[in-house]
Amino acid sequence: MRIPDTLRDRGIEEAHAFAIPMTTRFRGITEREGVVLRGPAGWAEFSPFLDYDAAESAAWLWAALADATTGRPDPVRGTVPVNATIPVVPPALAHRLARVGGARTAKVKVADPASTLAEDADRLEAVRDALGPEARIRIDANAAWDLEQARAALPLLDRAAGGLEYAEQPCAAIEDLAALRRELDVPIAADESVRRAEDPLRVARAEAADVLVMKVQPLGGVARCLELAEQAGLPVVVSSALETSVGLSAGLALAAALPQLPHACGLATATLLTGDLVEEPLHAVDGEIPAARPAPSPGMLARHAAPDATEERWEWRLAEVAALI
Repeated sequence: MRIPDTLRDRGIEEAHAFAIPMTTRFRGITEREGVVLRGPAGWAEFSPFLDYDAAESAAWLWAALADATTGRPDPVRGTVPVNATIPVVPPALAHRLARVGGARTAKVKVADPASTLAEDADRLEAVRDALGPEARIRIDANAAWDLEQARAALPLLDRAAGGLEYAEQPCAAIEDLAALRRELDVPIAADESVRRAEDPLRVARAEAADVLVMKVQPLGGVARCLELAEQAGLPVVVSSALETSVGLSAGLALAAALPQLPHACGLATATLLTGDLVEEPLHAVDGEIPAARPAPSPGMLARHAAPDATEERWEWRLAEVAALI
């Protein structure tokens, strides 16, 4: 794959486009695409979603460039506790997925157009049954509700779950998150209000969240996330952007370097892909993943190489975004 001269000048030595089918539809996609880059510090991933334009994808490339060319921060822990991620699936499948990897926390997707509120409640009840009364269950609405919908849905889903650890991004507007936090007993986590905001710290200043969800690629890299976490002064949950194990390892590096990590992280998502670029994917064992940095193997890069048309599209996209940084 051709590498833009601007990236070669910054130390990028190799690039490969990949395309890996997913085990189930997630975030509206059935195949994960992206590029892995090799620099003097190791391999990194650049995989903004296809609906992101060049300007929004620039932070993702900054993150990959920094990860491939500079060292990662020193860890304060060797393993990272992770949650199971439950897509919009029937209760029986949700029950099975909740038990994969031994996690004691589960994040359940809700508020999807393909699911009713009653079906969301059934899915939560199945996950609670699978994990038992001591487990933590959180939901993610991906900003799908307005304020009135969230006011009605959250108490119902809190009861169905037997108590929610928190609700992630129930509404899009920071003002609505703040209102929910004042009115309801369910803690609020902010995701899109952090990673897709011009000012990632506004949600913290507005006292609109109890927890910040951070994804390394959209926020510009591990070092940038550590700076934001320190400035925000709120607990952080590190989550994935549906990366391969190459990209997940950057999230693990962030989680391993945070001074405090009171919540399980959303980094056990390699199981949502039907394959990976490394020989030993970063899967959870007993609810934890080691803060490792696996390198892709030639065989796996070849197996999951993007078709010619897809590779050409990513060459063009990489060049377009590289011109902005």
